[in-house]
Amino acid sequence: MWVHMFMVSSILLGPDAMYFVTRLFEGEPIFGRRVPLIVSLIAAAVLLLFVVHAVTALRKAPASFAEYRAMHGHVRVFSHPDTLLWLLQVVTGFVLMLLAVAHLYQMLLNPADIGPYASADRVWSGRWWPLYLILLFAVELHGGIGVYRLAVKWGWFTDRHGRIPRKRLVRAKWALTTFFLVLGLLTLGAYMKLGYEHRHDAGERYVPSAAAASHEARHPTWKSSTPTY
Repeated sequence: MWVHMFMVSSILLGPDAMYFVTRLFEGEPIFGRRVPLIVSLIAAAVLLLFVVHAVTALRKAPASFAEYRAMHGHVRVFSHPDTLLWLLQVVTGFVLMLLAVAHLYQMLLNPADIGPYASADRVWSGRWWPLYLILLFAVELHGGIGVYRLAVKWGWFTDRHGRIPRKRLVRAKWALTTFFLVLGLLTLGAYMKLGYEHRHDAGERYVPSAAAASHEARHPTWKSSTPTY
């Protein structure tokens, strides 16, 4: 998910940068043409991993009212920070089961609808931004807590005495979560802004600056609709 965030945040460098990343994932540098099927295959693989992960994780979540009551009593009595983090991970996990599947399903069936204008139109004109906003917080909290808990469980960063520096790991976890939340909010804001500006031409595909300039040089009377960023 962190790699995914870096890829979609390419819009912060401008539409041309995001256009390049899109074509990269569609295999254009290799095949010489767009192959959106690659995006569908990636979405299908991620969806499969997500389902396997969800089914495995559900074994540890409360499955009945009695189990929920026991968990609630445990959290209230011990009030341990790691227990609270686990509870937050459970809650965000249920949110992801609903929203992440919807997002992956959309990518699976509409692999060609990715690009500066296509993505921005989906966010703004398609009114997906509320879903993406909730999904952003859910996935970053869930993923950050998961990495922290793995580090504690497997002792990845134990000191020379074999002790786990929980306080430092928690600070690092919240630093990473804050960084990716800020990056995600800036990215979502950029797509919303572009989508708002492009709302009257929703559905129009983005023309990269180089292609627009080349076409205009060959056809001086042609006026490029590509805005300057």
